Amino acid sequence: MTHAVASFADAPLAPALHSALIANGITEPFPIQSATLPDSLAGRDVLGRGRTGSGKTLAFGLPLLSRTAGRRARPGQPLALVLVPTRELAQQVTTALAPYARAVGLRCVTVVGGLSLQRQADALRAGAEVVIATPGRLADLTNRGDCRLDQVTITVLDEADQMADMGFLPQVTRLLEQVAPNGQRMLFSATLDRGVDRLVRRFLTDPVSHSVDPGTATVTAMTHHLLHLDAADKAATTTQIAARDGRTILFTGTKHRADRLARQLLASGVRAAALHGGKSQPQRTRVLEQFRNGQVTALVATDVAARGIHVDGLDMVVNVDPPTEAKDYLHRGGRTARAGETGAVVTLVLPDQRRDMARLMATAGIRPESAQVRPGDDELVRVTGARIPSGVPVTVAAPKPTQATGQAGAAARTQHRGSGRPRRPRRPAAPRAS
Repeated sequence: MTHAVASFADAPLAPALHSALIANGITEPFPIQSATLPDSLAGRDVLGRGRTGSGKTLAFGLPLLSRTAGRRARPGQPLALVLVPTRELAQQVTTALAPYARAVGLRCVTVVGGLSLQRQADALRAGAEVVIATPGRLADLTNRGDCRLDQVTITVLDEADQMADMGFLPQVTRLLEQVAPNGQRMLFSATLDRGVDRLVRRFLTDPVSHSVDPGTATVTAMTHHLLHLDAADKAATTTQIAARDGRTILFTGTKHRADRLARQLLASGVRAAALHGGKSQPQRTRVLEQFRNGQVTALVATDVAARGIHVDGLDMVVNVDPPTEAKDYLHRGGRTARAGETGAVVTLVLPDQRRDMARLMATAGIRPESAQVRPGDDELVRVTGARIPSGVPVTVAAPKPTQATGQAGAAARTQHRGSGRPRRPRRPAAPRAS
């Protein structure tokens, strides 16, 4: 293991990447970047463990781009691959890496479900050095012969534990069997259970391990609050929290509850929208854009939003429905207090949920602040900034399509031709299409 770098200037990156970092106002690496860059730039296999929002994208993205710079891919034969569990994370990685890929003249293609298979096949045939993909869609394209992975010499698995949770490990294994056998592998995961350890043993050669914030995904910049309340007070309490100043994500257990809560908030005067796997990819992209630009201030989401969504200035996450597992709590909370910012995670706890939440907090290694609250009381305002909503119903107008969302919408309207499978009746997106 080599010594960590104190600044990007100390890392042997391609000169154009140094210039791009400065142009984007980035000079000091986050701990996971500082620790991993020397080894990843040297071509070593890397096993990285760090909390969500700790800067992992540039930790693997900069060495991937630096080591691929100057090479040109043949049509349909990428040179570097990033595998991620969800569409949202794929788009986030693409957006984060785009200015640096342009700086070194590399072409990136994003390959995810929910958009036109044919358009993605065409983009691959046009040539791309870097592919950012979800496993299901990339498997479709390799099975059709639209993409060959035998020239891939750098492979990244990001959020490997989530890919295991979503049942992607068999597909991931088959994809890794197709990449160049002696290439570099980098795997980032919060945990190494549920089969991730087998991936590490089989596909990483003498990996260098780096762990940031070991043990849990908690950080001092994040505060945790359990707000105990009666069932009769939950709806009003949730609405008052959602009416606070600033952007807030409110997590529910099902997509139906997310839709219902979003409608209730709109009727109370809160600019809200729902985000879940039952929406098409263009719809999800538009809702996120509304949330980022402030047109929506309360995003009501299922766990589809707990991975891969980064919104600057998000300082509160509310678990309207508490999660059932510690890892889900940590990933929900990871939407706030990202990259050195501060934030709070608030969980609404009914009397019959107290014991389960105490056990979950202990498993997560968190010591939360607890309080009994009712709608409108001082403690609720102190912790959350809750306000009484206007009560005047509001609507959220459909945003004007940006270039990205417009392309997504056009792609989604295109038939998925040549997939080799009969068309099915429309239904909510299955996990493999995420």
